[in-house]
Amino acid sequence: MTFNAKTSGSDDLKAIISAISTLVEEATFVATSEGITFRGMDPSHVALIDISWPNSAFEKYECDSDIKFGVRIDEFSKLIKRADKKDSIEISISEQNLLLVTIGKNKKYKMRLIESSATDTPLPKIPYNSKITLSSSLFDRILGDVQVVSDYLTMHTADSNADFSGKGDSGEVVIDLEKESEEIEEISSTEDSTGTYSLEYLNPVVKAVGSTAGNVTCEFSTAKPLRIEFKVANIGRIHFYLAPRVES
Repeated sequence: MTFNAKTSGSDDLKAIISAISTLVEEATFVATSEGITFRGMDPSHVALIDISWPNSAFEKYECDSDIKFGVRIDEFSKLIKRADKKDSIEISISEQNLLLVTIGKNKKYKMRLIESSATDTPLPKIPYNSKITLSSSLFDRILGDVQVVSDYLTMHTADSNADFSGKGDSGEVVIDLEKESEEIEEISSTEDSTGTYSLEYLNPVVKAVGSTAGNVTCEFSTAKPLRIEFKVANIGRIHFYLAPRVES
């Protein structure tokens, strides 16, 4: 078995591990000749993250057979955080079934792998009626604006207009999206849609991936899960699904 993956810098791997750590404590990665994938759901089954990292995104990549390897995310994260921005990170698996992590040229870690506990988690198959693509920095600011008064973000589209809002005990806020803004790429809807989602789950993921993502695309329909796609230059796909708030 040969498996070796080397990044040219550390930012992308840090973003991936940080995003995964917002949902799970243990993660099972699947490596094939085509690249590395991860899919996992939080314990309460409210949020799901799906990551596909193609072999072309690595400086060096070798994998001659399909393998799964499990890690404790907090332990893995501690190692990755020791890397400077420009440090390469190389991971491989030893004959003793240890994860070998080489940071830059001179830091070499060995980490115990854990038993893979992965189950096949199907992705939601949902026809989405509304789509908003905006810069990750604008989305992060909007989440911060809403969190001042609410624990939930409400997204609303009508025709080609959209707004984000929040309401709580202390007050409420409505933020209209300006279509002419350079930070907004697209607002489209085939049907008026409104969805309300927990900032407790949204905020950490957006902050984890945001610094490496250019744009984020939010797709939703009334009372249906939200899907967010993060467009990160050197990562194939990061999709985040979040169940809607159900009014009791």
